[in-house]
Amino acid sequence: MEPWLDRVMPGQDADGPSAERDAVLSALNGVMGDRLAADANPLALDMELRQDGQSLDLDALRASSAATGKLLLLVHGLCMNDRQWLRAGHDHGLHLARSLGYTPVHVRYNTGLHTSVNGRQLANLIERLVAAWPVPLEAFSVLAHSMGGLVVRAACHSGNNAGHSWPWQLQRIVFLGTPHHGAPLERAGHWVDGLLGSSSFSRPFSRLARLRSAGITDLRYGHVLDEDWQGHDRFRRRPDRRAVLPLPSGVACFTVAATLAARRSRVADRLLGDGLVPLHSALGMHDDPARCLAFPPAHQYLAFRTGHMDLLSDAGVADRLVQWMADPPEAGLSP
Repeated sequence: MEPWLDRVMPGQDADGPSAERDAVLSALNGVMGDRLAADANPLALDMELRQDGQSLDLDALRASSAATGKLLLLVHGLCMNDRQWLRAGHDHGLHLARSLGYTPVHVRYNTGLHTSVNGRQLANLIERLVAAWPVPLEAFSVLAHSMGGLVVRAACHSGNNAGHSWPWQLQRIVFLGTPHHGAPLERAGHWVDGLLGSSSFSRPFSRLARLRSAGITDLRYGHVLDEDWQGHDRFRRRPDRRAVLPLPSGVACFTVAATLAARRSRVADRLLGDGLVPLHSALGMHDDPARCLAFPPAHQYLAFRTGHMDLLSDAGVADRLVQWMADPPEAGLSP
């Protein structure tokens, strides 16, 4: 480990890495994970499936008879990890498990890598997970926060191209504050400040964020595909030239957006957003009609006076998730 990391990374509990240490390691991967991976640095995180803060053990899950036929995959955002779905005493995955009988499985990954690279890895991981699920699969849904939504869209594209079976089994995707059309890169340091909070161990990562990992530069316009970034200088500003990629067909897609404003207005919609992601970006709206994502009105939810991270604990969001993920969907979905 680098000497300065000894000073900013908390130690390890007797039962394994502390949540605080995991948070710092995830932040480090978010801001420079591409470099760590390229150097085969042991601090680089590998993508893995997790449950209850540990690597997923399908044999133990099968032996315990704890798996249900309703699988919920949760994919976190930039600089985060699977343990950070718990916020302010609330966890959307546990809430959906108790309310609807889902079995939550989390993805932890190196958020400093390109979105398309993580998407390809996730597609392969899901294919193996679905094939090995201990009981017949009745429902398969995904809940993704922030950058995680871009990774999920990349995984759907990669899985379809690879001829995987799981895209045909996927029923729902809910995006929470996903920057479908990007988020300003000049706020990269604010991502780390907002995710870790101001503390003695988080400040060095705010400075490191100026290095801008591949994952962070992908957030400028919301890159999802290899061709969005390959052959380009990712540090050089240029017009949005992403390939047009619609939402995955045959999947019910929902989006939750947040705004710090008390009500909608042209200025607030364009400038404020949730503090990190512009409102139109989270809603899939774009000035170019060809790039707009087709979320039906009843598949959109707007949380007012809510910040980007508060989407993980907001009571209104939790209620809407239960409504959307009920199987079959509850009648009378309100827009």
